Amino acid sequence: MRSASLTVAALVGVVMLAGCGGNSTDGGRPVPEGGGSESSSTPTPSAGSSTPPSTAPTKQPSAPASTAAKKTNVIVVPGNFASTPAVQGLVQSLPLYYEALVTKNVDIVKNKFPAYFYADAGQVIVDAKVNGWVMKPPGSVVVRGVSNQPLGVVRVKTCRSQKTQYWDPKVKGWTLKAPGGQPQAIDMIKTGLGWRPYRIGPSAGISCAGVKYPA
Repeated sequence: MRSASLTVAALVGVVMLAGCGGNSTDGGRPVPEGGGSESSSTPTPSAGSSTPPSTAPTKQPSAPASTAAKKTNVIVVPGNFASTPAVQGLVQSLPLYYEALVTKNVDIVKNKFPAYFYADAGQVIVDAKVNGWVMKPPGSVVVRGVSNQPLGVVRVKTCRSQKTQYWDPKVKGWTLKAPGGQPQAIDMIKTGLGWRPYRIGPSAGISCAGVKYPA
C-alpha cells in the first residue's frame, strides 16, 4: 500500500512539471514568459529606461528650382527657310552672337565663331564699348532668303529689327537709323560644329519692306 502511494505521488509530480511549460531542450527548467528558450528571448527594458533618440541625419529640403528663364537677346524667325541646314545653323548660333553684342563681350565671337566672322563683327563690339552704346534685348531677325555661293558658302539674307541696333545715349538716337529694319546678309559655312556664320555678306538687293518683326 505504501509503495502504491509513492507511485501516485511521483505521477502527480511529473504532471505538475509538464504544466510549467518545460520541453526537451529546457532540461526540465521553467522557461521565460512567451515560451521561447533563454537564448532566443528578447529582454524587456526596465520601466525607468528611455529609448535614445535616433542619430540618423535629417534630410534637408532641397532648394526650389529656379523658374527664371534666361532673357532672350534675339528672336530668329526662319520663315519658309527653316528646313535649310544653313538657316538652322544661323538660328542656333545667332543668339550667341547677339549675346556678345548686348554684353559687349568680343571674346564670345572670338572663341565661338570662325576667325573671318570675328574680324567682321569684332570691331563693332569694340566701338560700342568705347562709345558707350547700348543694346537692350530682345530684338528680332527675319530670314528673307538663301542663295548658294562658291566654295560651299550659303548666303542667308536677313532683316534686323530696329531693336537689334545700338542706341547712342549721347545723342539719344540709334547709331543706325533703320525704322523699317536693316538688311543684312550672313555667309554660312559648314564647320565641325555644324553651320556657323563665316562672314558678313553684301546686303544689296535685300528688301525689308513690309517685314513684320516679332520684337
